[in-house]
Amino acid sequence: MLLDFDPYGELGIATSASQDDVKAAYRRAARRLHPDTNRDNPGAAAQFQEITAAYNLLIDESKRRTFDSEFAQMKQGAFFNFRVTTSKRALMRLNEPQVIYMLADILPNTYAAEHPEKRTSRLNLTLVLDRSNSMNGDGARIEKVKVAAHQIIDQLNQDDILSVVAFNDRAEVIIPAGLVKEKNSLKARVSMMNASGGTEIYEGLATGVEQIRKFIAPRLVNHMIILTDGHTYGDHERTVNLARTVASEGVTISTMGLGQEWNDKFLDELATSTGGTCLYISSASAVVRFLNDHVRGLTNVFAERISISVAPDPDIKLESAFKLAPNPQPLTIDQGNIPLGSLQFNRIISVLFQFEMPPDMEIGFRSAARLSASGDILGDKIRRHKVVNDMSLEITENNVTDEPPTAILEALGKLTLYRMQEHAQLALEKGDVPEATRRLENLATRLFELGETDLAQQTQAEAQQVAFTSTLSDKGRKALKYHTRLLLSAPYQEKNSE
Repeated sequence: MLLDFDPYGELGIATSASQDDVKAAYRRAARRLHPDTNRDNPGAAAQFQEITAAYNLLIDESKRRTFDSEFAQMKQGAFFNFRVTTSKRALMRLNEPQVIYMLADILPNTYAAEHPEKRTSRLNLTLVLDRSNSMNGDGARIEKVKVAAHQIIDQLNQDDILSVVAFNDRAEVIIPAGLVKEKNSLKARVSMMNASGGTEIYEGLATGVEQIRKFIAPRLVNHMIILTDGHTYGDHERTVNLARTVASEGVTISTMGLGQEWNDKFLDELATSTGGTCLYISSASAVVRFLNDHVRGLTNVFAERISISVAPDPDIKLESAFKLAPNPQPLTIDQGNIPLGSLQFNRIISVLFQFEMPPDMEIGFRSAARLSASGDILGDKIRRHKVVNDMSLEITENNVTDEPPTAILEALGKLTLYRMQEHAQLALEKGDVPEATRRLENLATRLFELGETDLAQQTQAEAQQVAFTSTLSDKGRKALKYHTRLLLSAPYQEKNSE
């Protein structure tokens, strides 16, 4: 009967809880999460279904006895921990809204770190590669992509599954999905790719989905990489819809934009809607490193299909979510579960949430938000794991002077830099050139103070261009966007290298 969730953890009760305790815990949770009272938070509806399932099991004495006899098996071996830190443990009561932050970290437990022999993740990998005419530019981009694909084939093992799709305004299967055998033959097929035609990403994605679906399995890391250097026209909506569909089947999609001509908002949405990553590759010479580093990370996966569900109390609003590590990027919060992709053995997943608290809260302790993290732990046997954190705050009449934790302060400081370039671009879109220039100059000053000299000089140059031409260069806009994002990951990179 082993389940993929802990009903006691869902309801926040001890294994010795009485039937009355079970009923009381369910009523408390239902008051916060029932769709009739918590309409505006999609995470609440998803979590309400989970607490209802937990209640139905525990209230049935026969099912509960069977579960209890097997419960110990759920706590053995490798799993992941889920810790949540709030920016404030107490808030002063005010007659206006207040903002708080919650930092959620997901990381493997010590058992996983102490048993490296259990690292048995296998890949079901599909490369979807742009071969439109523009890939002939920048020192023959298509040739760099071929070299990268060759090296990826070399680093995969015979238990991994690979498929390669090339697309322009049509798509062609270069390597059908199958085990990685006869590597020289596979590389020869890649070598025959040539660049011509236009760019239609949907055609490439749809054909890639057909290939990856042939071997989708819970025990595999099912991952697609889309690399493109151009815009696609007229197929944005159906491309994102297809990505979300295949994500619900257990597939993560990462996107890589090469050069300056691609649509960063579109590729961001395509990746984040599945738990993947969107990367900016500024030049063809960097393609090999980016692709190989990304695939190398996929071979070190501890848990797959990680997601977080966030259910604030009915009077609290979740305003934003931003993944800080391993690959910083904003997250969408309009779904019940926020996909986060893979958890590696040597990396942490870290997400910063921003909430708006209501005015005139009652004095005393109150619940704030219920967060749950879930994912599939890979190994000899696939195991679903889930952890719940129920966060509370104290509301006081007195002024609160405690400083936010250092990790949150550092994240907010770096996130401010990313927001500054965002606000500069928004001002420019509205035609407010002086405001855009001022924000870029302020960003350059902050970057100089942090010792980010190269990025600061680039920002300064863009500020001057905006002042004289009322436009950002394509290269500068993408560089500021993605390089200020990367600053957020620096503390985590340092911790992981220690």
